[in-house]
Amino acid sequence: MPVYEFTALTSAGKKLKGVIDADSLTAARQKIRGQGHYPVELKETSAKAATAAASLFSRQFHLGQPIKQQEIHIATRQLATLLGAGIPLVPALTGLIEQTGNRSFKTVLAQIKDAVNEGNSLTTALTDHPRLFSKIYVNMVRAGEASGSLDVVLERLAEFGENQHALRSRIKAALLYPLFMAIVGIVVLFLLITFIVPSITSVFEGTRQALPTPTIILIGVSAVLKQFWWAVLILVLGAIAAARWYIGTPDGRRRWDRLKLTAPGVSDLSIKTASARFSRTLASLLQSGVPLITSLQIVRNIVDNVLLANLIDEACDALEKGSSLSQFFKGNEWFPPMLVQMMAVGEQSGALDRMLAKAADAYEKEVEAKILALTSMIEPVMILSMGVVVSFIVVSILLPIFEMNQLIR
Repeated sequence: MPVYEFTALTSAGKKLKGVIDADSLTAARQKIRGQGHYPVELKETSAKAATAAASLFSRQFHLGQPIKQQEIHIATRQLATLLGAGIPLVPALTGLIEQTGNRSFKTVLAQIKDAVNEGNSLTTALTDHPRLFSKIYVNMVRAGEASGSLDVVLERLAEFGENQHALRSRIKAALLYPLFMAIVGIVVLFLLITFIVPSITSVFEGTRQALPTPTIILIGVSAVLKQFWWAVLILVLGAIAAARWYIGTPDGRRRWDRLKLTAPGVSDLSIKTASARFSRTLASLLQSGVPLITSLQIVRNIVDNVLLANLIDEACDALEKGSSLSQFFKGNEWFPPMLVQMMAVGEQSGALDRMLAKAADAYEKEVEAKILALTSMIEPVMILSMGVVVSFIVVSILLPIFEMNQLIR
């Protein structure tokens, strides 16, 4: 069924924009009039255009209204509620389209409904929009359709997405203040050294007095920043770009991922973050009826670490040969003992998904607590660092003044 974007006038004379599906242009106009609106502009939207729109959004360059992940989570929960109430899939999708205020998302939902209307499964319809619906999402929906419990699976998907979003939001909020302090501190120090220090140190230029070493260093740094600040900026940005390029290479990515897992101070946080992500995703997939090996193959793509991904690949091979998950990971330095023990208990009791969910709860709380502890440590360290730099500047300026006073006496 074709999908149309329309602009219409309401009975109050207000302009209204939206998306509607109908058999023809005439039917679309009649449908809009049936809703009590007067159609002003009507044009057909192709499936390719909708897919391209979703693709553009995912790269953060969508020219229309961006589709947020939170909107997808809300729509997933609403669809689960409608299906749980006994409403068939196509009418439930129609209800979603009517409730959604985002024009771009309306278009995507309309294309999904169109595909389902043509006899495709919901899973097939979702695969046309890979940048909006991840492999985890699609595979869980596939398992829900196969088991006849799509509403339950969608409810789990919504909870999974909302929990992940909430965790990321809390972490970002915890890091926001230290980041703001760092930016303000760097800007203040740059202005101080570049503009204020030269006006003070210019007093010493007319004297024949030998300046102390700290003052000479300060004057040199100030002169370099004042005349070649653009070169320093280019050098810093170039170093960041070079580092990002190297990390993007296979060898660089492997070294970087190994550093995250072994570097003192951050290794414990990296391992527990990966454990939380691994446990939560694998638990959600298993609860939705996705087979264990298939679930592990999906999870390997979201652990965000090449070394862990390779380890999960080895685990899949071991499982195919008859080993258990806990036996394979036992003694591995990158999988905490508690996680392995809970895997073993889950495998013995036949409740691996529940044990993994409990492990995910524990590790997510630990990760959040560690990040909050680190951010609370960053603030005094930053204040102390700025204090040291400002003290160096003050001492560098006062030393020659004290020496001049002694010579006058």
